[in-house]
Amino acid sequence: MKKADVVEFYRRLAEANPHPETELESVNDYTLLVAVVLSAQATDAGVNKATRALFAEVDTPQKMLDLGLDGLKQHIRTIGLFNTKAKNVIALSQALVDDHGGRVPDNREALEKLPGVGRKTANVVMNVAFGAETFAVDTHIFRVGNRTGLARGKTVLAVEKRLDAATPAPFRVHAHHWLILHGRYVCKARRPECWRCIVADLCAFKLKTPPPPARTKE
Repeated sequence: MKKADVVEFYRRLAEANPHPETELESVNDYTLLVAVVLSAQATDAGVNKATRALFAEVDTPQKMLDLGLDGLKQHIRTIGLFNTKAKNVIALSQALVDDHGGRVPDNREALEKLPGVGRKTANVVMNVAFGAETFAVDTHIFRVGNRTGLARGKTVLAVEKRLDAATPAPFRVHAHHWLILHGRYVCKARRPECWRCIVADLCAFKLKTPPPPARTKE
């Protein structure tokens, strides 16, 4: 995608949604970290449903440790892979207490040392909690980047690096949210809704999806 088209691509997404936010619910940096860890291979809606009661009770690493592994499992048992995720949340909570004074670190290296925290999770936390210009590439962004031609790459890291290089300054902080939401609600995996896409004319995807047939009244 040409530089001028990249700018216009983001400009339209920004105009349509000037202040995009993560759809994961949290009450502070710590609960955001926990929510992102729990969201791996799960929907944001499913995580939110499970964590509303949890975060009303637990909003610090020490409170999570006080709740304990079994107590946490009871809250998140509806989330996929909850046993492994519960162990990681308890372990990362202990690490935060032991190594960071109970606070969430604001750099990728320290975040990625926490149990259950990979590069994507670290990027989300750095962006949402600390306003860093990071690009958390999930399945939606990987698809949108490749399909549109905005940031093509064979791996998640390749797409992340391409986005980092291609995204201009005015749009860097919110870029990954715009792309996630666009992929989740418009540029869908099985049937992209090209007929209502505000950036369709800038997109490299050739097999544009036509609008569904109008329903006839009986």
